Amino acid sequence: MRLSTLFSALRRDWKLILWLPVYLLSFLVLERFITPSSGYWATQLPLDGLIPFCEVFVLPYCLWYPLLVAVGLWLLLRDSAAFRRYMRFLALTFFLSILFWLLVPNGQDLRPAVMPRDNFFTRWVAGLYAIDTNTNVFPSVHVLGSMGAAWAVWTTPSLRSRKELRIFVLLLAALICVSTLFIKQHSVLDVIGGLALGLLVGLPIFRPTLEL
Repeated sequence: MRLSTLFSALRRDWKLILWLPVYLLSFLVLERFITPSSGYWATQLPLDGLIPFCEVFVLPYCLWYPLLVAVGLWLLLRDSAAFRRYMRFLALTFFLSILFWLLVPNGQDLRPAVMPRDNFFTRWVAGLYAIDTNTNVFPSVHVLGSMGAAWAVWTTPSLRSRKELRIFVLLLAALICVSTLFIKQHSVLDVIGGLALGLLVGLPIFRPTLEL
């Protein structure tokens, strides 16, 4: 990828990325002020108790970040219209999530107090817990971001012939959503909330270009 091509694409669509630092700042502020000590609606359900803690799922959980970046960069360089749809979906769902967190402070109490095992993956999860609180979980932005990436790939005309890639991204998005449950970052209700909001926002944005 030529840097000149990237800079040209950024000059063209830079306004579509301005929402990201605003979202990140808002998220960090809420992480500071919505804490267990301040009180919140706990989203866990009895069903969550049936899901075992499985630390190896931290790997697909963290693949969320490169997935969103990779899809965004590819669309930025190859398909401006698809990039706009992707940015619109992420911005709307992420900011609607922040609005809900403000109106209904929430969190979950599922994290193990002590790791059941000591290995590379449990230490990785512990490090993740240290930098990401158990608040602001409903709806799950991990689910929303994964849905956005899958929607974008499946509705980009130039990718319709890349069946294997489309299926890979869809399966990875599903695995990321499931991973949030196994490492106790989200409850079942958080995932359901993310799926519902993703469908509500995604259908009008992506349906006109969706081709199965």
